[in-house]
Amino acid sequence: MAGAAGSPRTAGARKLRLVTAQPAEDPADPQMILRDLPQRERDEFLRQYHQAVDAAHDPAGYRQLRRLLHVWSLTAIATGQPGYYEELAAAHAGTATTVPIIDVIPDWTERAAAARNRQ
Repeated sequence: MAGAAGSPRTAGARKLRLVTAQPAEDPADPQMILRDLPQRERDEFLRQYHQAVDAAHDPAGYRQLRRLLHVWSLTAIATGQPGYYEELAAAHAGTATTVPIIDVIPDWTERAAAARNRQ
């Protein structure tokens, strides 16, 4: 019943939008991670990645591979931020500027207690 009142054809201002065929980048793609990591992190990533791929031959190891790629994708983002290594060094030295978590997340104590109770 094309064209009937209330049908999609007469529903009003619906328009098709142009969609490109370019795939979205997957941040957990090992090639993207390697591309985005600083040179000093790449050897460690590759070492851990190859170990996780070997373990993923067993289906139980697949979840660990996905977790590793997720963590390294976040690492690639963090290490790309200006001052990352300086802040990391300051944290290791105990000289980093810090803010107590209860000042950042006011209900932190309750959240932590709830998480402990779920375990």
